[in-house]
Amino acid sequence: MDSGRWRRGAVSRGMLPLLALHAVNEYYRLPWKPPVTAGLLAANTLIYLRPSFLDSLLPFVDEVWFNPHLILKNKDIKRFFLSVFYHVDESHLVYNMMSLLWKGIQLETSMGSTEFASMAVALLGLSQGITLLLAKSLLVFFDYGRPYYSEYAVGFSGLLFAMKVVLNSHSENFTNVHGLIVPARYAAWAELILIQMFVPRVSFLGHLSGILAGVLYLKLKGSYSGLNPLTTIIRELTGLLRWPVRFIRSTFRLRRRRILGRGTVGGGERRSLSGTWRCQACTYDNSDWLSNCEMCGTSRSSESGGFLRQVSPRSRDLSLEELRRRRVERFG
Repeated sequence: MDSGRWRRGAVSRGMLPLLALHAVNEYYRLPWKPPVTAGLLAANTLIYLRPSFLDSLLPFVDEVWFNPHLILKNKDIKRFFLSVFYHVDESHLVYNMMSLLWKGIQLETSMGSTEFASMAVALLGLSQGITLLLAKSLLVFFDYGRPYYSEYAVGFSGLLFAMKVVLNSHSENFTNVHGLIVPARYAAWAELILIQMFVPRVSFLGHLSGILAGVLYLKLKGSYSGLNPLTTIIRELTGLLRWPVRFIRSTFRLRRRRILGRGTVGGGERRSLSGTWRCQACTYDNSDWLSNCEMCGTSRSSESGGFLRQVSPRSRDLSLEELRRRRVERFG
């Protein structure tokens, strides 16, 4: 989460193509492509780029800055939720999205898309809520309001700190945090301090709230044995969205027939497709222009406007294995 002034009409300095190339490369090598992570990457990038077809729909950053004073004063839910998806500049976006790509792929692969999506929603609400609570508490109890209560901030990094806590919660390994080797489970705390030292303009309260949100999420998840209600809601919504696709697939699957050459091989039924006749010997559907079966050579004759299948002497003596052999030989 970054605080500062917004520069409209920012021009790409070449970092976004590198982000796109890195994302494509990461997804290409994965056997399963995590869709929620890809959706979050796309949402953040599109909001930053503001293409013409979205420009009229997206609020400007001046309308969504996360500002505790304005949120509580105006009960501004838009600032509460949307500020996470806005970024100050290209480097701010690319740094956060590279981090999201790494953390999101690991988390979504290990817990599944539905669980990962519910976790992201929960962490977003918790981190933003904790930021409000801390800012208001500093103002009320310590009269310390100007740096945090009136701060303007945007960015996905608070949520990334929360994800980092969840990702490393059970790790016994050590990790490198900007050159400092620390236990992985404490990496978020080390990164919080180091980033604040070297990049003082970032939102310390937003990052701290992200860490606390991750800790609180793990505590709540550990103490609650039932199914996550958010997971249930997301699963039901996903099922509703997938229903039309499943319906269309099932419809086409029922109509699908095995096509071979210029005809089809069906069951023993007498019905045939329009413009074809079905051989009684091998059940192959032949074109009406043919007088002999293209599969086994059985002749076709007409009587009283109907079709009678007469088996030729050479095909009557064919065994089932011979018919199969001829089919394989003819049609591969």
